Amino acid sequence: MTETHRPPRRDQGADTAPGGIVVHSCVHVGPATLLVRLTGEIDHYSAAPLRAILASAAADGCTDLVLDASRVTFCDSGLLAVLDQWSRLGRRYRIDAPPAVVLRLLRVAAGTLWSPPPGGRAAGRR
Repeated sequence: MTETHRPPRRDQGADTAPGGIVVHSCVHVGPATLLVRLTGEIDHYSAAPLRAILASAAADGCTDLVLDASRVTFCDSGLLAVLDQWSRLGRRYRIDAPPAVVLRLLRVAAGTLWSPPPGGRAAGRR
């Protein structure tokens, strides 16, 4: 009997490829406002193109961002990091048509950033 030698098969495990984000459009809708329409998944890796677009827009003097997230299918703290970076120097943003996945992330982030103590005001706030 003849034995055939095959190379060992490696188990690749979970899919580690980053998700994809597609910037459908990026349009100035005023002298300082940028409208960006997104589709797909937003995580730390896939947000790189969005970060680059926003950095360029900020350098060009844009101060307002309208983000159409209606076609976003997944997002994590990568989106929060992008929005934090955008607003860090007083720039504003608005998220239009956020799907449930985006709303859930924003609600969780809002609850972890600051939440009042049960039954009353936070110390020092009036």
